[in-house]
Amino acid sequence: MAATLAGGAMTPQTALNLPGLPKDEAGPVFAEPWQAQAFAMAVSLHSEGLYTWPEWVATFSQQVVAAQKRGDPDLGDTYYLHWLATLEALCTSKTGLSLSALLQRKEAWRQAYLNTPHGQPVQLG
Repeated sequence: MAATLAGGAMTPQTALNLPGLPKDEAGPVFAEPWQAQAFAMAVSLHSEGLYTWPEWVATFSQQVVAAQKRGDPDLGDTYYLHWLATLEALCTSKTGLSLSALLQRKEAWRQAYLNTPHGQPVQLG
């Protein structure tokens, strides 16, 4: 983990070395497209300077511990749910957006996605 955190920099390549990241010999394994999107968003937002990688790791760890305290079972399908919770926590704390505003934007995106014809780019107004 020390190499990953050197200087707080994260790249798609160093992200592949994260402990617990589901992967095989070819790289990360995503059971569903949203998992790959969450992974890409986390790396992209870090690259854009929204948070440092040590901040990501600390927040991710807090999310895992909080889930365990709530009694959430880890059935092998919760890893990327913790990524989403971490993204939400960091986006609200770093941007000043409320969780309510974030959830409204999420719903607006969902509606735009559902109303977009197949093969067309999603337009979010």
